[in-house]
Amino acid sequence: MVHRLKTSVTIPLGIHETFAFFADASNLEQITPPELSFNIVTEQPIEITEGAEIDYRLRLYGVRLNWRSRITNWSPPYLFVDEQVHGPYNLWVHIHRFHEKNDSTTIMDEVWYRLPLWPFGEVVYPIVSGLLHRIFHFRKQAIWNSLCGE
Repeated sequence: MVHRLKTSVTIPLGIHETFAFFADASNLEQITPPELSFNIVTEQPIEITEGAEIDYRLRLYGVRLNWRSRITNWSPPYLFVDEQVHGPYNLWVHIHRFHEKNDSTTIMDEVWYRLPLWPFGEVVYPIVSGLLHRIFHFRKQAIWNSLCGE
C-alpha cells in the first residue's frame, strides 16, 4: 500500500532565496531532527542537478541505516523531486514545491512511500506515520529558524 504525507510552511522570503537554501544539500542536516544522527556521506559540496545522487547515514531506534537519494526532477526555483534509490522503504518519492505570493514563499512537501515487507510491514504503519509526522514538524520549525533567524 502506498501512503502519502503532505505538509507546508510559509516563510516571509522570496522564492529564489528560499530555493537556494534547499539547493545546498548540506542544509539537510540542520532540518533533520538530531535524534536521527543524520549525516551526509557524499563528498561535499554537492552539485544538485537532475540525476545527482546523495548518500546519507542515519540512526533510527539505535539501528544504523544507509540511504541513497537521486534527484529525479530539478526545476529551480519551483520544484524538485528526490527518490530513494537505496534505503528502508520500498518506495520513497519526496516532491518539494515552492510557490511565491506577496513576498512570501510556501514550501510544500509531499511524500509518497511504501513500507517494506508488504503486507506484514503495514503492521508498523501507525509507528512510521507518527515518526514521519514528528520529523516533518521538526523540519518546518527548523526551516523557519534557519531562514527567518527566529
